[in-house]
Amino acid sequence: MDFTEDQIRRYARHIILPEVGGTGQARLLESRVLVIGAGGLGSPVALYLAAAGVGTIGIVDDDVVDLSNLQRQILHTTGSVGMAKVQSAAETLATINPDIRVVPIRTRLNKDNIRAVIRDFPVVADGSDNFATRFLVNDACLLEGATLVSAAILRFDGQLSTYKPGGPCYRCIYREAPPEGAVPTCSSAGVLGAIAGTMGSLQATEVLKEVLGIGDGMSGRLLIYDALAVSFRTVRVRRDPGCPLCGDHPSITDLSGHGDTGHACG
Repeated sequence: MDFTEDQIRRYARHIILPEVGGTGQARLLESRVLVIGAGGLGSPVALYLAAAGVGTIGIVDDDVVDLSNLQRQILHTTGSVGMAKVQSAAETLATINPDIRVVPIRTRLNKDNIRAVIRDFPVVADGSDNFATRFLVNDACLLEGATLVSAAILRFDGQLSTYKPGGPCYRCIYREAPPEGAVPTCSSAGVLGAIAGTMGSLQATEVLKEVLGIGDGMSGRLLIYDALAVSFRTVRVRRDPGCPLCGDHPSITDLSGHGDTGHACG
């Protein structure tokens, strides 16, 4: 594609990277990425994807901005309180980069609508904050053949991995969701706001690498971050032949077994 003079200036630091160049930047501008949750993780992910020139960014969230969100959800401002998060996100991203198109999707994902939502997006970034949504997104992405970059945060810790068709999936690590209330959430246990920025930035980096086809991806690896110890460690994850979704004899072939999900806010 032919870049305008403004685009050459905007993306100059990408274009001079041999791993990206003009071809890679054109690929970014033509790409489509879905961000699930306009919250703590979705905020830095969406901001960096927009700044990078990802051409179409879908953002899914059914919630409204609350004052308690502003400690970590940097897409939103005090003036956004009471506004739909997807609307606030779209307005913020429009000020970052006029080259891109934002598709706000104000809905709560469920087994009946998620496959239609993600179908047009080859890469999905999951920033949801509950197990029901994470399992639903994982299963839907595998069934639709989408690449999933998933992150999670709680208190001072974070996790990140990428799940691709043919590789291990989320269920290879966590077979099924724990009982409701068995694991604390950010709203009950707290989270250091900057952790969302750390993990969301890493998540955005992995999304861009997947779109560009560069570097070593996180498929088959789980990154674990401990902010208090300032430590990162990587755990190898192998596809489980007995996995009910991606194993040799899968028992999950549709989404009929999923129940309701929570807010995808992170």
